[in-house]
Amino acid sequence: MTRIKCCGMTRVGDALLAARLGADAVGLVFTARSKRQVTLARAREIVAALPPFVATVALFMDDDAAQVRQVLDDVRPTLLQFHGDENDDWCAQFDHPFLKAIAMGQGAAALSRLHDFPHAAGLLLDGHAAGEAGGSGKVFDWSLLPDSLAQPVVLAGGLHAGNVGAAVRAVRPWAVDVASGVESAPGIKDPDKLEAFIRAVRAADRE
Repeated sequence: MTRIKCCGMTRVGDALLAARLGADAVGLVFTARSKRQVTLARAREIVAALPPFVATVALFMDDDAAQVRQVLDDVRPTLLQFHGDENDDWCAQFDHPFLKAIAMGQGAAALSRLHDFPHAAGLLLDGHAAGEAGGSGKVFDWSLLPDSLAQPVVLAGGLHAGNVGAAVRAVRPWAVDVASGVESAPGIKDPDKLEAFIRAVRAADRE
């Protein structure tokens, strides 16, 4: 079964709705480069409100190690996620499971980076170009991906209820990640879009 991560959560109610609908994880964005940045106080509220077995992922992009450690201490996320130019050793220094985002907007030129992060728990493949923030709503060419990778693949980039079923069938990823595709505005989730997205993933899983 494809796991589902709903990223860019800024409100407790949205996170709880995602959990009730069947999301496996919610993403909390801490980098100031994002329109979905959340404060430490709000992040703690969201984490405290979530039911058991829903993972929390803290997202950074070329941020200071001190900020990452503060979030680890104050929020205690299940996973870290790095979206910038961080290398494998830098990401691994926190002794905490992490996802490394690979900017697939460069097309085939990005494929060499899929082997650069042996310590990552998984690779999040997003549609933006190198140096751009995630949550851009850009789809990349799924056919570029190799048949198998050493790490689980989290597929992101422009996913929404209308295309996520095709994405699951084409890639068979470990998980899918959605932000803009279920929003009415950056950081504000749309209940109908969120429900339709999760329903589309489950329908593809049944095929």
